[in-house]
Amino acid sequence: MIKKEKVAFVEGLSKDLKKYKSVGILPIEALPDRLVQKVRNQLKPDTKIVVARKSLLIRALSDPKHKELAKYISGNVAIILSNKSPFEISKVVSSNRLRLVAKPSQISPEDIRIEAGETAIAPGQAVTDLKAAGIDVKIDKGKVVISKPKVLVPKGQKISLQVAKALKMLDILPFEAKAKVSAITYENLLYDETVLGMNQEVALANLARNFSEAHALSIAIGIPTPYNIREMISKAFMGSLSVGLEAKIPEGEVAEKLAALASIEASALNALVKKEE
Repeated sequence: MIKKEKVAFVEGLSKDLKKYKSVGILPIEALPDRLVQKVRNQLKPDTKIVVARKSLLIRALSDPKHKELAKYISGNVAIILSNKSPFEISKVVSSNRLRLVAKPSQISPEDIRIEAGETAIAPGQAVTDLKAAGIDVKIDKGKVVISKPKVLVPKGQKISLQVAKALKMLDILPFEAKAKVSAITYENLLYDETVLGMNQEVALANLARNFSEAHALSIAIGIPTPYNIREMISKAFMGSLSVGLEAKIPEGEVAEKLAALASIEASALNALVKKEE
């Protein structure tokens, strides 16, 4: 891009940021293009994924609402613009993953183990290649057979060229590419990877329980809030009514209650007198 194009891109992206409720950061450093495209297709039609140079994205996110989001840009990333909720975006993105072949000099993420048994590999040069990788193979009834199980590459060890070639032949895919969102801003709130990784149902249940406990506590200690003010007024009214009845203060509704009680007591006394007569 020439300078004029860069300025136009930043201005355009800055305008787009204002059109969407959710703006997120999607690291794409180690993601195959087909996985990014899969994520893009699943988030359509109300979501855009913008890929550009890091410096341009940071410049576009320099406004007060999104400047905190720029801190999560590291390496190659894409910007997600969407009207979906942060949890919905994260759920769709993180559901996308691919198993990948091993490449020479990569570090094994786990023990790479091969099992004994027949393979679908045709005899020939493949036998030599498998043996070069340290795999004990033989030909049995025209088929290439692995003689015994073996941990071919222990976890944390470097994968050699010969082993990478053998794993590909055996269709063993020891690596995984997984898409995930680093952070999302939504209605002036920032959701980082920790929050987005929470189970939404559990999070909502915890939130409801915490609100209920805080609500009960605020009423117990007499702190008014927009959520408890009706209950506090009702509680105060019932308390004053009880005191008024106890002290027999003929004011307002207390007078009505006292009159009703007096009427009940008078009726009971009248019935008792008649019974004695």
